[in-house]
Amino acid sequence: QVHLRESGGGLVQPGGSLRLSCAASGFTFASYYGNWYRQAAGRERELIAQVSVASDNSYYADSVKGRFTISRDNYKEILYLQMNDLKPEDTAVYFCKLSDYWGQGTQVTVSS
Repeated sequence: QVHLRESGGGLVQPGGSLRLSCAASGFTFASYYGNWYRQAAGRERELIAQVSVASDNSYYADSVKGRFTISRDNYKEILYLQMNDLKPEDTAVYFCKLSDYWGQGTQVTVSS
């Protein structure tokens, strides 16, 4: 049975940091690109970061470039998203995705 479970979300002040984790099980984690999406209230879900299988290529949306870092541990089967210098506009539900599998999402709220 496939499981993707995000953790690490929460409430943080502007300029703060959070590290999201996505723990995977039930499929071959190391065979798939890792993706982080987010969906803000009233907006469409958007891809914000992607990492290749071997972590030798990555993609970032312009809105997070230079502030967020995606990484993965293929041995532990965990996908990470390090988020620094958070802004109120980063408030959203964050989802991990590998292959056709989605996590349930974790809420990130950036507010003073």
